[in-house]
Amino acid sequence: QVQLVESGGGLVQPGGSLRLSCATSSTLDYYAIGWFRQAPGKDREGVSCITSGGFRIYANSVKGRFTISRDNAKNTVYLQMNSLSPEDTAVYYCAIRRFNLCTLGSETFNSWGQGTQVTVSS
Repeated sequence: QVQLVESGGGLVQPGGSLRLSCATSSTLDYYAIGWFRQAPGKDREGVSCITSGGFRIYANSVKGRFTISRDNAKNTVYLQMNSLSPEDTAVYYCAIRRFNLCTLGSETFNSWGQGTQVTVSS
């Protein structure tokens, strides 16, 4: 079972930035990694995904503001979040998909981290 640990969440003012990290216990050479979020009372939402080769997809709600990247040598995936708004407030999760193809649907992701809270508020 692959272990994933998210970090980097916190409280930030509207317009601010945060960088989330997802450290994994496994090599990422063959897997896609996704970022998801869940706000209170809402369904889990796919935010972004990246393959081992660096192909990326983003939800429309974050395009142009969020950037996903990965450091395969460190087995870590990052989510740089800029121009944050209160609507971005949620618990953010990373997950690994045992197919090296990206999707924003969470059903085919196999292992999940515990999540990190992001709160955007003045």
